[in-house]
Amino acid sequence: MRVRVKEQSNILKKPARVNVITLGCSKNIYDSEVLMGQLRGNQINVVHESDQVTSDDIVVINTCGFIDNAKQESIDTILKYSELKKEGKVGQVIVTGCLSQRYKPELEAEISEVDAYFGTNELKNLLQAVGADYKHELLGERKLTTPTHFAYFKIAEGCNRPCSFCAIPLMRGKHTSKPIEELVREAKSLAKNGTKELILIAQDLTYYGLDLYNKRKLPDLLRHLSDVDGIEWIRLQYAYPSGFPIEILDVMNERQNICKYLDMPLQHISDNMLRSMRRGITKQKTIDLVNSIRDKVPNIALRTTLICGYPQETQQDFEEMKQWVASTQFDRLGCFTYSHEENTHAHTLINDVPEAIKQQRVDEIMGLQQEISFQKNQQKVGSIFRVLIDKKEGNYFIGRTEFDSPEVDNEVLLDTSINYASIGNFINVRVDRAEDFDLYGQIV
Repeated sequence: MRVRVKEQSNILKKPARVNVITLGCSKNIYDSEVLMGQLRGNQINVVHESDQVTSDDIVVINTCGFIDNAKQESIDTILKYSELKKEGKVGQVIVTGCLSQRYKPELEAEISEVDAYFGTNELKNLLQAVGADYKHELLGERKLTTPTHFAYFKIAEGCNRPCSFCAIPLMRGKHTSKPIEELVREAKSLAKNGTKELILIAQDLTYYGLDLYNKRKLPDLLRHLSDVDGIEWIRLQYAYPSGFPIEILDVMNERQNICKYLDMPLQHISDNMLRSMRRGITKQKTIDLVNSIRDKVPNIALRTTLICGYPQETQQDFEEMKQWVASTQFDRLGCFTYSHEENTHAHTLINDVPEAIKQQRVDEIMGLQQEISFQKNQQKVGSIFRVLIDKKEGNYFIGRTEFDSPEVDNEVLLDTSINYASIGNFINVRVDRAEDFDLYGQIV
């Protein structure tokens, strides 16, 4: 990594404080937490997204480069802190993460006020640039940005899938699994410090182990993590449908602390779209997989993600997806407009669906999902659920059931005037009322 010589001497002295700004997905949150753990291990004062900036601060911006909106947010944030640097309100600005990995030469040319740019796999170089050493003995040590009781838990980096629309392999490289023993040590360290829920993340959880052990090892990893004292919930996010290791569901059934929850982005259902997207699966195989999952784990909460407006998506393709969403009745669903990304296979196609039509289709899908979610939540009224309390906001304690991941899924709200709950603890709640995406209840 090139750092301009005239500025290098300023960067290399140990800073008074490092302020880390995190943009993008949970994988970036994890990376920022590892960075901050290393900085803290070097006796450097580190904060996360502090609004109080000082002229001595080094600001490290961990960027996202996934889709247009995320890239724009990252660029706007870089420009904001570059301007603060010019005004003398912060000392140095360093950029890392996916956007920097993907567009480093362009960023260096366009935003020269930044002191250094680093990619996604340059943690050691970044630490050196702020006068810190990479400490191997800190393996698994992190400064959590989430509440202590839950933590994102990255089990692999990168992706080997050939999806036509996705730039992740360009930014994160090939799939690289972490060894099971390393992950178990990290889980034990988190549990010792009060973490009760592990949210397993990777670009593709189901590929885990193929590179290290020549076979899919996610079921084995789940059993080892399930045995860690203090871990009461293990949640799976970002499973890939093609080649899905069905044994995962056996482990889910046999272990009480593995949540009956699966986040599996399916992206589309039209065979035309799935083929062009290079998803390695057909409509019928997707339907069969969803049915198999629900047959094996009847009360599982299935979450998926869809794309609207992919090149050459016809109204018929969209209607097919909409009908499938209506019939499948996903428990949770997110939907996004297609983003035309450079150097991806889909970028060779004509981006021929107008942005207004893309957004209209997203709105239709999400409107349909809102109705589905409302009906499913009405069925929960009168039932009792085990709830993990995440926070207190205004007049409510807010928590989640095992069927809900933080930030993206339903929440359970308890009126503080008639309920008392401790943040980070599990309680039993009877649902008295339900809305589209919220449940209201009382402690029992």
